[in-house]
Amino acid sequence: MFGIIRPCRNRLDAELRESWLAHLCGLCLALRDDHGHLARVVTNYDGLVISALVEAQVGRSRRAAGPCALRGMQPADVAVGTGARLAALVSLVLASAKVGDHVADGDGVFARAPMRGVGRQVARRWAAQAAETGLDLGFDTAVLVDAVRRQSEVEAAAGPGSSVLAVTEPTETAAGEAVARTALLSGRPGNAAPLREVGRLFGRLAHLLDAVEDLAEDRASGAWNPLVATGTTPREARRLCDDAALGIELALREVEFADDRLVHVLLVHEVRQSIKRAFGDPHVHTPHRPPHAPGAHGGGAVPPPGPVPPPSAPGRGGPPVPPRDGKKGRGGAAQRPGSGLWAWPKLKTPPVSRGVLLGCLAVLYQCGTCQFCCRDPHPGPFSGKGREAWCNCDCPSCDCNGCDNCCDCAC
Repeated sequence: MFGIIRPCRNRLDAELRESWLAHLCGLCLALRDDHGHLARVVTNYDGLVISALVEAQVGRSRRAAGPCALRGMQPADVAVGTGARLAALVSLVLASAKVGDHVADGDGVFARAPMRGVGRQVARRWAAQAAETGLDLGFDTAVLVDAVRRQSEVEAAAGPGSSVLAVTEPTETAAGEAVARTALLSGRPGNAAPLREVGRLFGRLAHLLDAVEDLAEDRASGAWNPLVATGTTPREARRLCDDAALGIELALREVEFADDRLVHVLLVHEVRQSIKRAFGDPHVHTPHRPPHAPGAHGGGAVPPPGPVPPPSAPGRGGPPVPPRDGKKGRGGAAQRPGSGLWAWPKLKTPPVSRGVLLGCLAVLYQCGTCQFCCRDPHPGPFSGKGREAWCNCDCPSCDCNGCDNCCDCAC
């Protein structure tokens, strides 16, 4: 999963924010329960959409969970059931494939033979565990594994003049099958076709946005990038992203939901925000406060402010940025992204990736020091790229008290 859906707290009302965190925690705990503590490192924002889609079709399913450092040592109700397990399965398959690719390429710590052996063992274990869970859920993970394996062949065949959509096809196929499975798990087989389209377009969008965000770095390092390899311009990539976002919105209208409020925010509003963020659009703050009726969405958009320079993106590997407008962190102290217990790991430009062992150590340390939820920005434990804190806001202005309904979609 690519991590393109990162809601700002001011774009979710209290109920939806609580629900979003319930799915995030539910995914993490499902990984732990089915696959062990190490598997929790693959918890990601995009994966929880799978869990949210199942719940949107069948209704709310929660259980009480104990205190966690990432929740400020507070208990919480978390999502539970087949949705969380499917989200965990998909995240684990993709993580297994990614580790396998790093081992095959000899990247970073895997350049040494002993670590390549460890990486292979982790990848095989995760793939086997995911396949076992897939049997319980009636989902053959081979379709995901096959799509991921074909990616390298597709990339090798791409060249100037090739369609960039040929490169994104394996990602589209994998995401489409995973999302379509939520319809069958929910007992709504009629939703499978439109949800497969939602997943396919989401996979396309995620792949393109990842390429756009890595474009400058890949050009500087000479790394392979689908836009460079196929000669696709940023303008064309933006058009394809906007078309995919519209297609997702239209396909969602054909799905029968019990309560689609969170899904709508994540797959319509936050997808649009991810496009703006990737292409460096001037920030337009559009907090979403949906009406109380499930499935209903208000109209009307807040007119965008005048042009302003795009802020340095804290979640994309840029240099550490100071607290916004003197904003205080917890306890009233100004946030300093790199002091005290947060002095390690450091944010570096360009980002420095870590291997499995150092990455896992970083995950444990960052969990224990609450960096994931409070350090903004914090380095990704494996990629080293800057990431936004879960409990912080990516808006330059958090004063939204004057907004009644800022939903800017046509539904």
